[in-house]
Amino acid sequence: MGKDVIPPSGGAIEPVNLREALEQRYLAYALSTITNRALPDVRDGLKPVHRRILHGMRLLGLNPNQAFKKSAKIVGDVMGNFHPHGDQAIYDALARLAQDFAVRYPLIDGQGNFGNVDGDNPAAMRYTEARLTEVARLLLDGIDEDAVDFRPTYDGSDQEPVVLPGAFPNLLANGSSGIAVGMATNIPPHNAAELCSAALHLIKTPNARTETLVGLVPGPDLPTGGVIVEPRETIIAAYETGRGSFRVRARWSVEDQGRGTYVVVVTEIPYQVQKSKLIATIAELVDAKKLALVSEVRDESAEDIRIVIEPRSRTVDAAVMMESLFRASDLETRIPLNLNVLSQGRVPRVMSLAEVLKEWLAHRREVLVRRSNFRLEKIRHRLEVLEGYLVAYLNLDEVIRIIRSEDEPKPVLMKRFKLSDIQAEAILNMRLRALRKLEELEIRGEHADLTKEGKGLEALLKSEDRQWDAIAEEIRAIRKTFGPDTPLGKRRTSFADAPAAEISEAVLEASVEREPITVVVSEKGWIRALKGHVADTSGLAFKGDDALKLAFPAQTTDKILVASTGGRFYTLQGDKLPGGRGHGEPLRLLIDMDAAEDVVTAFVHDPARKLLVAATDGRGFVVAEAETLANTRKGKQVMSVDAPEEMRLCVAAHGDMVATLGENRKLLVFPLDQVPVMARGKGVRLQRYKDGGIADARVFVKADGLTWMDSSGRSFVRSMAEIKDWLGDRAQAGRLPPTGFPRSNRFGTPAI
Repeated sequence: MGKDVIPPSGGAIEPVNLREALEQRYLAYALSTITNRALPDVRDGLKPVHRRILHGMRLLGLNPNQAFKKSAKIVGDVMGNFHPHGDQAIYDALARLAQDFAVRYPLIDGQGNFGNVDGDNPAAMRYTEARLTEVARLLLDGIDEDAVDFRPTYDGSDQEPVVLPGAFPNLLANGSSGIAVGMATNIPPHNAAELCSAALHLIKTPNARTETLVGLVPGPDLPTGGVIVEPRETIIAAYETGRGSFRVRARWSVEDQGRGTYVVVVTEIPYQVQKSKLIATIAELVDAKKLALVSEVRDESAEDIRIVIEPRSRTVDAAVMMESLFRASDLETRIPLNLNVLSQGRVPRVMSLAEVLKEWLAHRREVLVRRSNFRLEKIRHRLEVLEGYLVAYLNLDEVIRIIRSEDEPKPVLMKRFKLSDIQAEAILNMRLRALRKLEELEIRGEHADLTKEGKGLEALLKSEDRQWDAIAEEIRAIRKTFGPDTPLGKRRTSFADAPAAEISEAVLEASVEREPITVVVSEKGWIRALKGHVADTSGLAFKGDDALKLAFPAQTTDKILVASTGGRFYTLQGDKLPGGRGHGEPLRLLIDMDAAEDVVTAFVHDPARKLLVAATDGRGFVVAEAETLANTRKGKQVMSVDAPEEMRLCVAAHGDMVATLGENRKLLVFPLDQVPVMARGKGVRLQRYKDGGIADARVFVKADGLTWMDSSGRSFVRSMAEIKDWLGDRAQAGRLPPTGFPRSNRFGTPAI
């Protein structure tokens, strides 16, 4: 220890830059992981381990009509010959290909315990047996006919296929998932017949739009069924870009129990959700009283799934109860789509639905051409042999004499009858018993049939149109195999619209006890909810130099909107606000508001209301309040502002006139219809300023007049006749306000 390490004798020390060495080695590792482990090939939809398992089982003769063999034997052969990795990893991959709840079209026919939807693991490989399915046979069809390239195995002792012929679009049909280095893939299963229809359409119309393809492939077809409640526009966008997700719900129905009572029975659960964990989670939520509408959940499943959910009372609406369960449990999940695959087996990239199908079709064309060339060579060889047989038949006695009398009969035969080496070799290799089969009519008949087939193949290889016609015919046959009238091909996942807003509101009200609260927001951005409606807030305590910014009454079932100076709107649930004890919590713990931003205002959400928003530079627009709702902590960007400008005002747009007041104490009144209604943007100029910006704004009803309040709390109203001198158009400068207007330069009445 402590001594210099001495290199082996004769070895030279080469200085290596550590950074370069790490970059090279990590890049090699990343490429190996991406291409040889994690990402599937777009052509056959398989990763190397799955491809090697199927190839190994084919070599073992485990065809669909053959006997089963022990999984341990299969795993051992695959590991020793093709896949030098852990036996458990190979067995896990094999078992998944046999699980009808994991893959839409199982490639392996398993005998024994291969796991279940509850999440139980398969039995040990020494107890289970397996063989290939007819679906796997379709993927392998033509592999012995030079349909694909082969490469040396890891030790160079054998050959393995680079890709399988893939008679159907397995990548999308069975899906795939994997995590590589710096990238991942996630592809849900689809219906094979629908994919074949889309592929046939692409043959006729290569530039088909995604909308048209989605008409043929409406969405995933999951092994466990379920209901997809995703808008069609979202599905089209996902297939167009290759990235997106699909909202999947359990399938349920109501069973009448008599005397006005009922139970809900769930018969299908979302893909990749473990049933046992799902039921345990729901039971925990019921015990914790977080599912107020549910009294009990139990599992009555046997061969099929049957989860029984009992409502709290007979008056509970089944749709509302299920909506609360969808929100709180994995009875509703999101299935991701990330079509990140290996293009041509080499380049990883995210592809659209059309690109995936086109590359599969190009692969099928290459397979067709290679198989046709292989068959053509076989035909040519056989025709040459048949021509030699015909010569032998017509000169049988002379052929026999030469074979009996000559030491080297082959060159003599070739010279005497002008035969090729192949023909002479075929004649010499004939058995004596075959001589009786040499009949001229049979030879000429087989020769004619093969000649006709050969001409057909030559015409096929010369014409691209004929090739696509042949591919289309193959795809139609596959589509018939996976047709909707077959048990395997029948669509399992259906589609439905998302629940109505009324149901969502009913769920919120049913799951949260409605109680009055007073929401308090401080100048420093702290928020709390006091119990009850508190009219007098003068006794509230705040931290240090903090003070009251605003307080308003609400209910625990209300949504609270918070508008920030950055133009973002955030949504909070009334029942999730921190309690009134102490000083509450900083808003930034509840929402992801930038540190440079501040609170403009907060208020109770009213979906029927419109808001007038304005920035410090006097620009603004009207937005429907429903458009400002946010589903995440990041909020929703409504008003676009560029620093140093910021959003200054957010007031209710109830009325037909707008009054704006500048920091220069200029007042302008103009019609509200001059302000555009937008969902997002910068807006238009409301008032023009030489110096400063906007100070306050008010929307009012023309017939009621303009109202403001002074510092003493007294209210003043001016009719339109009294403020006619301030009437104008949007973007004008305005003039000094009427006598008696508050020195605070504010209208003083509540903004919202």
